Amino acid sequence: MKMKILKIPFSSGGLGKTKGTELAPAKITSYLKKNSLNENSTLPLFNIKQIEINQDNIEETNKTIFQEVKKNLTNSKTILIGGDHSITYPSFKAFSELANPGLIIFDAHPDCMHNFSPPTHEDFVKTLIKNNILKPENIILVGLRSWHKDEYKFLKENNIRFFTMKQLHQDLHHITETIMENARKFSNIYLSIDIDVVDPAFAPATGYPEPGGLTSRQLIDMLQKIKNLKTIKMIDIVEVNPTKDKYNITSKLAAKIITEVN
Repeated sequence: MKMKILKIPFSSGGLGKTKGTELAPAKITSYLKKNSLNENSTLPLFNIKQIEINQDNIEETNKTIFQEVKKNLTNSKTILIGGDHSITYPSFKAFSELANPGLIIFDAHPDCMHNFSPPTHEDFVKTLIKNNILKPENIILVGLRSWHKDEYKFLKENNIRFFTMKQLHQDLHHITETIMENARKFSNIYLSIDIDVVDPAFAPATGYPEPGGLTSRQLIDMLQKIKNLKTIKMIDIVEVNPTKDKYNITSKLAAKIITEVN
């Protein structure tokens, strides 16, 4: 069965800091190799479609993303390629119509900084919770290593489950198992991957490179395990900026991730 891919070339939800991420969907999909097996010796097949968005109108774009994602709420897995991380807000809003939805986010940052309307890539998590779209107990943040004190306060006050990069470094296998154990409580899982969860030595092309992240191999190993959760229905990969890439290694990593979560 072909996995559905929706390209969302939107970069205006990044407060002017993510220009260039609109190029990522085309660049990443160009590296999805035909007739090449993944590491499980299976052949990933994709049905690729682009969502038409309006860079000058965030509200209009959010409505379009919401409607397109809603059309793809099926039993098969769908991958969304951004774009900046603000696309997760309308995408998960549509996804939340499924029973007991959960959200797992790999990210260097908690994205709980503000509470803007429409939400940006810096605050979409907080806005999802404030707007009662996402229950605080139904989110897991993975790989955090850079945050404002107000974000930390918000996470603690709302009892949001998170795993820091320091914890991952100490026991990656155990943390992965713990993530999966907690995620089994969700009936439907949305997995969001901000490429800045990866150390910039392996993924330099992003707006907020944060030293001390996962290696590309560590992230792939974690995802190869987590993808075995049968309730994962939607995955997005965001914040790749091809204009900042070196030898296209970040875009190639994003394409590699897509083939491995198939």
